[in-house]
Amino acid sequence: MRALAANLPRSLEEGFRAGRELAPPVKSGATMVVGVGMGGSGIAADLARGVVESESSVALSIARAPDLPRSVGPTSHVVLVSYSGNTWETLRAYSAAARAGARRTVISSGGLLTEKARADGVPVLAVPPGLPPRSAVGHLLGGLLGLLDPAFPESNEARIARVAERTRALIVTYARPRGPAAGLAERIGPRLPFIYAENPFLALARRWKTQIEENAKRLAVFDEVPELLHNALVGWDATPRAEAGRYAVALLEWSEESPPVRKSFRYLERLLGARGARVLRVPLEAEDRLEALLAGVALGDHVSLFLADRRKVDPLPVEAILRLKAAIGNPANVAR
Repeated sequence: MRALAANLPRSLEEGFRAGRELAPPVKSGATMVVGVGMGGSGIAADLARGVVESESSVALSIARAPDLPRSVGPTSHVVLVSYSGNTWETLRAYSAAARAGARRTVISSGGLLTEKARADGVPVLAVPPGLPPRSAVGHLLGGLLGLLDPAFPESNEARIARVAERTRALIVTYARPRGPAAGLAERIGPRLPFIYAENPFLALARRWKTQIEENAKRLAVFDEVPELLHNALVGWDATPRAEAGRYAVALLEWSEESPPVRKSFRYLERLLGARGARVLRVPLEAEDRLEALLAGVALGDHVSLFLADRRKVDPLPVEAILRLKAAIGNPANVAR
């Protein structure tokens, strides 16, 4: 798993190149794109959204369900992401997109979804097989950014190369037993981790949560600032110190946040500290949003692996998910 985590920059570059070759031209004006996917496949679309919606002409929405929004129609582009190609929710959404008359593109390593797409003449962005889906995030994220590259004011090709190179250097540091990732895992310890981030980086907080759950085999929670200040803040304020001491809160903070958001984080930090929670400030030091996002993914992945070390568990297998899939049965039957 550490070797796969180290391959994140390279897989991002490879995915971007493949996606760019497959990218359809984008007409002027806003374009509706719906990214469909579950788990480690769906997170790629979520991560891309933070960059795409801030910098391009595309309105990218995410569907983590077998049913598509009723607004999807002939002017929509539905990108179906399933690493295995056998995710029943994505298979059903594939059929729903066809009924709606939407343009479709598939990102997958194979499976029934790829078979259907090939038979239907739907473009397929093929990614390397044989990976745990959560470790394919670089290929999937890069592929999505490549597909949507024409919607940006200028191509992201040079940017992707620069971000990948800088992330490679960071990963060397993150992988060290006494590096920042190991230090964060040590500070989290046995506490229940809460991961908080500003809205454009909410997908990054989700990625931290899901990596902790799958790699370290323990629960985690994520939420967004400033929204949580209108609800979760009340819960924290009423939490007894003895209970709050069992929690660790990682604040993922981008250096380019607006002053009101920075003030919100500082207020939250003071409140959490006063209640007795373990607070971890995690600065994402980068002027480039994509660079901050990728560095945050790399850091979170390594934190989850060090947490797995602490618990003495193998991060690779996800037996509970395999048992679920066995119980559900053949995806071809479920997807009807």
